[in-house]
Amino acid sequence: MTVEVPATVANLGPGFDCFGLALDWYERILVEVLADGYHVDVSGESAEELPRDESHLIIRSALVGLADLGVEVPGLRLRCRNTIPHGRGLGSSSAAIVGGLVAAAALAGAEPDRHWLLGHACAIEGHPDNVAAAIHGGLVLAYESDGIKVAQPLLHPDVAVAVFIPETRVGTAAARNLLPEVVPHADAAANSGRAALLLHALTAEPDLLLDATRDWLHQSYREPVMPQSYELVKTLRSKGFAAVISGAGPTVLVLGRHPDMESLDTVQARGFRWQRLGIGGAAGAVERGS
Repeated sequence: MTVEVPATVANLGPGFDCFGLALDWYERILVEVLADGYHVDVSGESAEELPRDESHLIIRSALVGLADLGVEVPGLRLRCRNTIPHGRGLGSSSAAIVGGLVAAAALAGAEPDRHWLLGHACAIEGHPDNVAAAIHGGLVLAYESDGIKVAQPLLHPDVAVAVFIPETRVGTAAARNLLPEVVPHADAAANSGRAALLLHALTAEPDLLLDATRDWLHQSYREPVMPQSYELVKTLRSKGFAAVISGAGPTVLVLGRHPDMESLDTVQARGFRWQRLGIGGAAGAVERGS
């Protein structure tokens, strides 16, 4: 079974652990049932660092899904070429988890129910924003109410996306460890207001994105492990671009209208490569092998 799953960006500034957005940048994964054993054929981004057995995150996730569906397999083969950079805040681990689960459902002959996918993906990943965006596509708001649930606001058609991707990596755990357990009440109140404004800007009034992406909860605390990214965010925002740290970083995400992105090539960002991207769709099985 061949599966396509999108890269994702999370937080979008003040929407910490809640807002997620799928990008039209897809990983293609092939998972095949074997008579025996586990074989991993992976190339591309960080391939040399990844395990070649059942501990690989895609196979591990597929086995979780197959076990829950009551399906036993004697072995699996994984083939993929990684294009999403690892440790950059672009949802590479979420893509692996969701890709493995979608493949499991397809191999079992089951329709990949989104609620089922979300429950297992959150249990493996630990937080919902990236996996929810990969599962549903587009813009998502993940929240807890007797389990994790997802709302899908309709993104304004004029909203465009660009990313500045550094060569350096930052682990999600390292970035999270810098966050304080307690924040001032004034910061929490200000952040809540901007998160509400962000939803309005993304769905109805993109001209407000610069103000709407102001954050008090996480970005400044993470500066020590991504000083160049934080400095780039400040530079871009001073020029009027709605720039934020993408997920746990260190990629920098820019949101705006399509014409706003035309002038990004004038920004000096040494150590980063930048690219414009569209909005992505949901992960899904695209091809069954014979």
